[in-house]
Amino acid sequence: MIPLSILELARVTQDGDIRSALDRARDIAVHAEKWGFERLWVAEHHNFAGIASAATSLAISHIAAGTSTIRVGAGGIMLPNHAPYIIAEQFGTLASLYPGRIDLGLGRAPGTDQRTVQALRRAPGSDDRFPQDVQELQAWLAPAQPGQAVQAIPGAGTEVPLWILGSSLFGAQLAAELGLPYAFASHFAPASLIPALETYRNRFKPSGQLARPYAMVGVNIVAADTDEEARRLATTQQMSFTNLIRGAPGLSRPPIDDIDTYWSAAEKAHVSQMMSCSIVGAPQTVKAGIEALVERTGADELIVVSDVYEHAARLRSLEIMAGCCQ
Repeated sequence: MIPLSILELARVTQDGDIRSALDRARDIAVHAEKWGFERLWVAEHHNFAGIASAATSLAISHIAAGTSTIRVGAGGIMLPNHAPYIIAEQFGTLASLYPGRIDLGLGRAPGTDQRTVQALRRAPGSDDRFPQDVQELQAWLAPAQPGQAVQAIPGAGTEVPLWILGSSLFGAQLAAELGLPYAFASHFAPASLIPALETYRNRFKPSGQLARPYAMVGVNIVAADTDEEARRLATTQQMSFTNLIRGAPGLSRPPIDDIDTYWSAAEKAHVSQMMSCSIVGAPQTVKAGIEALVERTGADELIVVSDVYEHAARLRSLEIMAGCCQ
């Protein structure tokens, strides 16, 4: 079966705090390693009360320190928020601490709202330089050249594997041009999934990192012992997306019995579109859903968001997925 990975949002719950969110993320990685997941990535988000992974490289180090074999990385670093040199130093340090286990996924969105963009000192139009910034970062992570006056230390020579993340044709075209693996964010923006994958595969140029296209597809999966229980657990994520489109993101909420009491008809339609790449149900439902998604997309790997409120229920959700892919 297809390799499975995890996109870890380090969700802060209503009955938890930042430390417990990061510790739960680490525990997820410990179990995921045992169950055979390929990698666990954390994402850069800023000014979200319900997400604890803003200092992404620090969160990665905390998680990697509790594990020994699973790959850990960023899904992703929003590169226009940072100088490529600084990211090379950060991930060069991670690669030195956890050799052979660090991934660096790169995105060009700010990962926040416009007021927070100003606090990040993000320059206007910085996302326009994203392709050049990716190539500059590659150069800092490559072996230093003779006489090179400025080097990323740590970083130079670590050649941390880069991925391009995206939810449109832009990322697909860039990943293809640079010969890098591509991860599509269909867990929240599924509309361009198939055209983006086709563009990536048709335009791919082999590189020193990658000889042929490698596409990872994001998918929301909530698994439980029954379809009914899985649908109830999935209301946590449905409420989070509803709050996001209301402009009021907050802490992760416990599941509820009837989601229709929470959202309006218009909100339901909007969230349902955002979450159309989702699989919710008991083991057989999840297995069939994974097989259908792989058949439809030709994905080389799936990266899963399993946004379940209770930690034990989330572990069970991931355990069921792992069993479906063995």
